[in-house]
Amino acid sequence: MEAAGHDQAAGAARTNGSGIRTITVLGATGSIGASTLDLIGRDPDRYEVVALTAQSNVAALANLAIHHRARVAVIGDPAKYAELSERLYGTGISAASGPDAIAAAAAEPADCVMAAIVGAAGLRPTFEAARKGRRVALANKECLVSAGQVFLDCVAKSGAELLPVDSEHSGVFQAIAGADARTVETITLTASGGPFRSWPKERIAAATPEMALRHPNWSMGRKITIDSATLMNKGLELIEAFHLFPVTAEQLKVVVHPQSIVHALVAYADGSVLAQLAAPDMRTPIALSLSWPARMAAPTARLDLVALGQLTFEAPDEDRFPALRVAREAMVAGGSAPAILNAANEIAVDAFLARRIAFPEIAALVASTLDAAAAAGIITELTTLEDILHVDAEARRLAAAILDDTL
Repeated sequence: MEAAGHDQAAGAARTNGSGIRTITVLGATGSIGASTLDLIGRDPDRYEVVALTAQSNVAALANLAIHHRARVAVIGDPAKYAELSERLYGTGISAASGPDAIAAAAAEPADCVMAAIVGAAGLRPTFEAARKGRRVALANKECLVSAGQVFLDCVAKSGAELLPVDSEHSGVFQAIAGADARTVETITLTASGGPFRSWPKERIAAATPEMALRHPNWSMGRKITIDSATLMNKGLELIEAFHLFPVTAEQLKVVVHPQSIVHALVAYADGSVLAQLAAPDMRTPIALSLSWPARMAAPTARLDLVALGQLTFEAPDEDRFPALRVAREAMVAGGSAPAILNAANEIAVDAFLARRIAFPEIAALVASTLDAAAAAGIITELTTLEDILHVDAEARRLAAAILDDTL
C-alpha cells in the first residue's frame, strides 16, 4: 500500500510571509493540547494561535485563549457558551460553541492544526482541517482507526500534510523517512506493558480503575491510560500504522518494552534496524509535528544510556491481554471492523471506569460487539464520513445493548 500520509508530511514546513507559524489546537485542554501549548508558549514570537477548542472545561479554555492571545475560542457544550463569552468579554477573542463551531474553527486558515480531540467527536473537525489542505498533526486515533482510507483519500485530494503525533508513529516516521518502501521488512511498535505487565491473570481480573490509571511511564488522559493497561491502545496503533506506512498487516509487530525509551523500530532488507529513542514525553513527537522538517527545541529530559543501564524487551501476552489480538483481527478483517472495534472499546472503557464491568470484560465486550456486528451484516466497506459516523453509532448501540444484557 502507498504511504499516503507519509508522503504528504515530507514536504517543507509552511509558514506565512513573516515567518510566524499559525496554529489551531483542537482539544486544547487535554494532555496533548496542553503539551502543544506549552511548547509554542515558549516561543511566542514564532507561533500565533488562531483557534482553541475544548468540550466542557470552559475556565481552562478561556484562560488558555487569553494567555496565548488566540483569535477564537470554541466550547463544544453549548450550555457553556454564556460563561465563555463572559470570561472573554473585552479581550477581543471571539467565542463560539457547539460541534459546528468546532468544525468551523478547524477550517480557519492556519499553518498547522493539532487534532487532539479524543474519540469520534474529533472526526468531523479533523476532516475539515484536512479538506482545507492544512498540515494536520494527528493525535486523534479515530481518523485512521475508524475512517482509515476515507481519511487518507481526503488528505490526498486536498494536498494536506499529515504528521503523526503518537510517539510510536512519530518514531516510525523518522526511521522510515526517505526510504524505499520495498526495502522495509517490518515495523515494530513498542508497548510499555502498562501497570499490569507482570501481574498474573487472577490479579488482573480484580483490577480497579484506580489501579489501571497508574501508568508507570506516561501521563495521559483517562481513556488512553485504560487502553494502555488493556493493550488495546497498541492494537489501535497497529491499525493506524497500517494506514500510515507502506506495509501489510503481516509486517506490523508489537514488542513490550517497559522502559518506554525505544518507541519504534523499522527493519530493512539489508538486516539494518533503525530505532527512534527518546524519554517518554509527548512533547518530543509534538515538537516534530509542529516544526518538521526542521526541529524545534523541547524542554524534555535527555537520554543517559549509562544511567539507564539496560533496555529490555519481551513478547506481548495475548492470553492476559486479549485486546491486542482482538484489534489485530479487526485490522485484518478491514472495512468497518476497526470502526466497530473503536466504538465498542469506548463504551467498554466507560463502563469499566463507572465500575459496571470488570477489567477483563473490556476486551470481551469489544469482541462480542464485533461478533454481533458481523451477524447483523454491518461489517462493510466505508466510503464517506457519513458512513463512518453511522457505523460508529450502530456499534455503540450494539455494545450498549450487550452490556445491558450482561448486567
